[in-house]
Amino acid sequence: MFAIALSFLMMFPGQPSVMAPETHAQSIAPADSATYLKIDRVFITGNRLTRDAIILRELSFKPGDVFYSGDLPGIFDLDQKKLINTRLFNNVEIKLLPAGPNNTDVVVAVSERWYTFPSPIFELSDRNFNEWWQNYNHDFRRINYGIRLYQYNMRGRNETLRLTAQSGFIRRFELTYRFPYIDREKKHGLMIDLSFAETKNLASRTVDHKYEFIKSRDLVKINRLAAATYTFRKSFYQTHWVRLEYFNTDVEDTVRIFNENYLRGESKRQQYASISYTFNSDHRDYFAYPLRGHQLIATVARYGVLSSDNFERNELNVLYSRYWHLKGKYYLSNNFVGYLSTPENISYVNYAFLGYKKTLVRGYELYVVEGPRYFLNKTTFKRLLFSRKYRWNAMPLEQFRQIPLALYLKTYADFAYVENYPQYERDGVNTRLSDKLLSGAGAGIDVVGFYDLVLRFEYSFNGEGERGFFFHVRREF
Repeated sequence: MFAIALSFLMMFPGQPSVMAPETHAQSIAPADSATYLKIDRVFITGNRLTRDAIILRELSFKPGDVFYSGDLPGIFDLDQKKLINTRLFNNVEIKLLPAGPNNTDVVVAVSERWYTFPSPIFELSDRNFNEWWQNYNHDFRRINYGIRLYQYNMRGRNETLRLTAQSGFIRRFELTYRFPYIDREKKHGLMIDLSFAETKNLASRTVDHKYEFIKSRDLVKINRLAAATYTFRKSFYQTHWVRLEYFNTDVEDTVRIFNENYLRGESKRQQYASISYTFNSDHRDYFAYPLRGHQLIATVARYGVLSSDNFERNELNVLYSRYWHLKGKYYLSNNFVGYLSTPENISYVNYAFLGYKKTLVRGYELYVVEGPRYFLNKTTFKRLLFSRKYRWNAMPLEQFRQIPLALYLKTYADFAYVENYPQYERDGVNTRLSDKLLSGAGAGIDVVGFYDLVLRFEYSFNGEGERGFFFHVRREF
């Protein structure tokens, strides 16, 4: 099937460009490649809200720098991508404004996004659309609803405020405030998270790699979280995070009746503090739908750092993604995830698993495979079918008048391995998909729209002989 899909993919004509925010770098004739230019001034236009310092932070040049003119288009192109990846702008243009034989000014013209999104919540409580549709019979009582407010670029400093007030299947209140920079040099940042959630419906256990839920008239679980994250971004492409977190959860006796291992011991409360360190080296062209570049994310974490904590775990998580532009309209990507944790004998509520968001083998969307150690590899070959930007002149808001649209036809193959938890091995449950190689393959279409929207339509086959159509509202990695 994979070979047939690959052959099918090669037959389709497409456009030579890729879907990306609009950027422009002023070209310089080859004859000028040996001419040096001194940058006198840098002008920024179009930033009604965003402060100049936020834009200047992403630029590789400053007044007084000297470059060979032939190097400037490449420098401008990289800086445009960095500015787009701040998620502050729809379009970016960087161009020269000659000021003399060997002197030039630079103009950075930006078109700002819309930054205020009071977004109604009407979303599934389940891991994906297919799990809700097939495993739980598309029950609309499993819907979460409410309001979520995103305020991006607060004070013009690229700060982000997010407020959530949610009811329905899970009642949740959240506050997040992100300061990307808290110092003049714009290298240090801070993020604050506060969260409260309670539910009358709870995944209390896993049977044959599918969740079974408790339904009660009363609350069965309450979670509380407070966290602070320090960030350090010394260079353009590398960021360090140190996160401190305090978490506690309370459950009722009903949960322990359904699963005595939900919380180990006699306690109905779990509380712990944790500390984690994350390193992110991101060299992708565009974060929303990367086609070139690479990214490495590595995290080490320790849960249970206080004497009063009643949960302990050590974690190591590594993600590496690589994206290639092969030729013309063809692209290839490979994503690897490795996870390791100790100890293995922990409460069910703390089980790690494969099958959430992007960390799954395509074709296994209906399952969760739990284990203290696993790896996942995903490979995708795609071809651009269509890429175009439309202008909606009737839209009163300029930030929404430009509507980009791109279609990619793709084929893919994934595989993974999950080592099972000792508790499951002793009980002889949830062993069908663990301790074996999982594989999936298929073909599909990605629709890439504006404001980072990615819709994925996929038809997949898995190693259990199952097949089906799957729908996702996010990029594959």
